[in-house]
Amino acid sequence: VLNVVHGAADMVNGICDHPDIRAISFVGSTKVGNHVFARGTEKGKRVQSLVGAKNHCLLLPDADKERSLNAVTGAAFGASGQRCMAISVVVLVGEARKWLPDLVKKAQSMKVAQGNVDAADMGPLISPAAKERVESLIESGVKQGAILSLDGRNLEVPHCEKGNFVGPTIISGVKREMDVYREEIFGPVLCVLEAESLDEAINLCN
Repeated sequence: VLNVVHGAADMVNGICDHPDIRAISFVGSTKVGNHVFARGTEKGKRVQSLVGAKNHCLLLPDADKERSLNAVTGAAFGASGQRCMAISVVVLVGEARKWLPDLVKKAQSMKVAQGNVDAADMGPLISPAAKERVESLIESGVKQGAILSLDGRNLEVPHCEKGNFVGPTIISGVKREMDVYREEIFGPVLCVLEAESLDEAINLCN
């Protein structure tokens, strides 16, 4: 039996506290994940808490360029980046570092609109607060020295002037100490890092 239960903090606490529930697996934000882990383990449950994801994609020069760039674009910007399995970092390896302009063109071609519009590739973020957070992290990347290869802020969507829209955004020249690399953005923002070799790229991810 699979039981889907909707709710907020009270529901989460109920799951953590219920004596018949012996294990919990959580995926989501760091704040909530820490709460679930602490409360669940305090009640003697086994807890798996997966939080703050920064999923990496290594793009090698011997890959099929067209298919790979299409895949990265869909993985980074589909669902406006609001999914735990979104690719938020791409590492361009060796000669693939020359593919950045082509990646930007792919992202620019995505149609951002309401979800009920035909051929819409991306919709809005879930709330004004989410939009504000995403845009503030983009700005922090610029202030910390990254390059804004594609800026999705200040996007105008017809008939949705007050919508929570942020278009595809690509930030290159990203360093590991930057907030855009260290924080889960949960929006349509792709960080681009570079590596000379596959070994260097793997070490970077590790």
